Formats: sequence, structure tokens, C-alpha cells
Amino acid sequence: MGLAMVNQNEWTTQLVVTDQEAGLNIRELLRLWLIPKRLQHYLRVREDVRINNSYRPYNTHVVTGDVVTLTVRADELQTPVQTYLPDDHLTLPILFENDQLLVINKPSGVKSHPNRTDEAGTVMNFLTTQLAPQQVQPWMVHRLDMATSGAMIVAKTPLVVPILDRQISDKHIQRTYQAWVSGHFEQATGEFTDAIGRNPEDRRKRMINGENAQSALTQYEVLDTTSTASLVSLTLKTGRTHQLRVHLAGNGHPIIGDPLYQPNAESFSHQRMLLHAVKLSLILPFSDKRVTINAPLPEAFSRFG
Repeated sequence: MGLAMVNQNEWTTQLVVTDQEAGLNIRELLRLWLIPKRLQHYLRVREDVRINNSYRPYNTHVVTGDVVTLTVRADELQTPVQTYLPDDHLTLPILFENDQLLVINKPSGVKSHPNRTDEAGTVMNFLTTQLAPQQVQPWMVHRLDMATSGAMIVAKTPLVVPILDRQISDKHIQRTYQAWVSGHFEQATGEFTDAIGRNPEDRRKRMINGENAQSALTQYEVLDTTSTASLVSLTLKTGRTHQLRVHLAGNGHPIIGDPLYQPNAESFSHQRMLLHAVKLSLILPFSDKRVTINAPLPEAFSRFG
């Protein structure tokens, strides 16, 4: 059982009721799966939730082994359907994949998504080609900065995008990074709590207590040191734009090679920013199973250390 794209405007997911889900009615089952109320409404009025190929009222109770078929249509989505130009110039390493999503190991220097419809060379373009044999499309869940590498979630159906968004907002998706940064820390562990907003002098950048600042929380742990730098583990507790880069630079420890926030980054011998999403933990959609995916550190990290 799994996912099928019926056409460019419809996506069908088939799921088998487990022993733990048996006895719930359809409404309770959809709520358990974190299906948004908006989509629950469409599934009901359009009879697009079917049990063993037949529509049933929402108060119908399911039993173990029932096959639940959910169909989502393009006009029900909050964001418009976006198709990406296929690009086969790079095959992205896949760390985890099932019928609903995949986690890739994004290389440094590759954008997460295009900004124009005629743009290629991004994660979403490469995955459009890689997923074509499955007849599915990639869907954005979250992004990594172009200079950042590591674990990144991509959905294979629009149905799971709001489910994963809910996990992010409820802090059920946990993201851990490693970075080589300038200088040494007074304490081996700690946290940054500075609010982050826009930099009024540079639209590309963010800054501590900038315009429209929002609360932000980053936890750190020092893993290793050299005479001039520290290797730190970083855990995101919020997801502000450039959060790790701004928190570290704003507290005197810019990430080595950061082209925006490290002064004279061009003078360093390495060719990339040393920030890597090393671990990602999430609850698989339509399941209570938590998985933890590790992304191997790039060679640049060991060379620097």
C-alpha cells in the first residue's frame, strides 16, 4: 500500500488500518493522522475517503486490515501546485525513503528550490528527475541554506506536507547540526536566546534584534577545539531564517566559511561553509513510529579538524 499520483491534479494514498487504530471511527482516524480540518472537509463532501473502495459516513468504525484510500485534489491545497524543471546533472544521496517522504543528504552549494519557473540546478529539480520513475513529484517541507549541507526532508505527496508542518510547529521534528566556528566558548554547553529579525541594511541578512524580530532558541555543545576554532553540536528549538548563523555570529562565533556572517570568509582556505545538518528525527506520517536519520559528515569537516 502506498502513494499514487492519478494525474497532475490528484494524489491518492492507500493505508491499512493497524490493530492500534482499529475501533476508531473515520473522523477519529483522520484526526489521529493529523489530517487538517480543511482537508477532512473536502474528503467528506467529495467522498474522497473510501474504506475498502466504498465511501462510508464519518461515524463508521474501522477494523484491522481495512484499506483506507484518501484522494487529495489540487484545488484543495493551500499552496498552488508547482512543477519543477527536471534536471539530471546530479543524483542526490537518499538517507531514508518510504511511500510518503524521503530524506536526502543535501550537498553544500546546492539551493533547496528554484526561485523562478525556468530555473534548474536545485534539490527540487534533481528530485523531479529522480522520482519520475515512481510517477511522483517532490514537495517542499523545509529548506536548508544553499551553503549548508545535510539531512533535508522532502514530501512525495501534498497530503503529508501539512502533517509534517504540524510536526515542525509542535517541535516533534528534531534537527541537530554540527559546525566549525571561530573562537572558544566559556562553557561547554549552553543556549542562545536572542530574538532574530531582518537586517535593514542588507535584505539578504538577518540580525539579532533586527526588524520584526522573533524569538529564537538554539542549544549548543562543544565537541572539539583547535587553537582558533571549536566544533559544536547545535540543536534548533525554533526555525528562524539563518538562525544558527546569526546566533553564532552575533555571539562572537561565526561559522567558518560563512559568506554572509563571517568577516573575510574568502581568506580561509576551505571552499565551503562548515555547517552540516547531521541528524534529523521525526514521526513517520500515518504512524506512531519515530525514526532518526543520520547524515555522514562531509570530508571538509575532518580536514579542518
